[in-house]
Amino acid sequence: MRTRPLGETGQESTVMTFGAIALNWLEQEGADQMVELVLDRGINHFDVAPTYGDAELKLAPKLGEYREEIFLGCKTQERDYDGAREKLEASLDRLEVDHIDLYQVHGLEYESELDEITREGGALAAFRDAKDEGLVDHIGLTSHGNPQLILDAIDRIDDLETLMFPMNPVVAGKEGPDHDYAAVLERASEEGIGTLGIKAFAKGPWPEDLSEDERPYANWYEPVDTPEETRERFDFALSQGLSSVINAGDPKLVAMALDAAERFKGEMDDPAQRSLIERLRHAESPVPEQLHH
Repeated sequence: MRTRPLGETGQESTVMTFGAIALNWLEQEGADQMVELVLDRGINHFDVAPTYGDAELKLAPKLGEYREEIFLGCKTQERDYDGAREKLEASLDRLEVDHIDLYQVHGLEYESELDEITREGGALAAFRDAKDEGLVDHIGLTSHGNPQLILDAIDRIDDLETLMFPMNPVVAGKEGPDHDYAAVLERASEEGIGTLGIKAFAKGPWPEDLSEDERPYANWYEPVDTPEETRERFDFALSQGLSSVINAGDPKLVAMALDAAERFKGEMDDPAQRSLIERLRHAESPVPEQLHH
């Protein structure tokens, strides 16, 4: 499987990153099999979080077996020093590892949070101390929110090495600053920051008349679920210049994303991209997330 540089981290990440949230809905045996499958197909970048149910615990057995082959991303939603440190130590414990390759501020959504994270006694100070101690190698940030806030974060965090944010043709077709993730990609490229794409496979919000129990997938948005659409979405996301794309979270959709990643041969040409954006122009975007609270 192809790889791309993850910004200036020195890591060459596979074009698909395994979103380990998928493990949360599997028994341990199934989780072990899925990790083996993903590794067999060549994936070298995994992403997990303490908010993904039991995903950290389910990942731990195989992570121990294949630690050298896996670039491990984890994250925290804590915004202050003590909370972030506590969550980091809990993740190290649950994952049964002595260090995390990429530790990320999880789900930045409001300017006030950015203030809190970057102030003295904020989460970033905990990240930096952990880095000095060898518990963390690289510092990143994830956001489903406003692209302008992500640009502010780049300005204010000079040791930021990766960003994770939404990228799909529905978002790309929307006008205005609320959906201008292209500006984030451009700035990240200038700064040598690695970029990880989420929501690449989002079709739109679930229909309001469909209860959670009736949804066929565990995702909080409705995903595309055919091989053709999955491949089209994957190729589109990578063609925007992302370092790597994360699979949709439901375990039933992982194999389809792996196939799309394996088949990726080169970027989608401009006419094909424009045609896809045009086709989906009137679809409702499931991001930025704050617009749907």
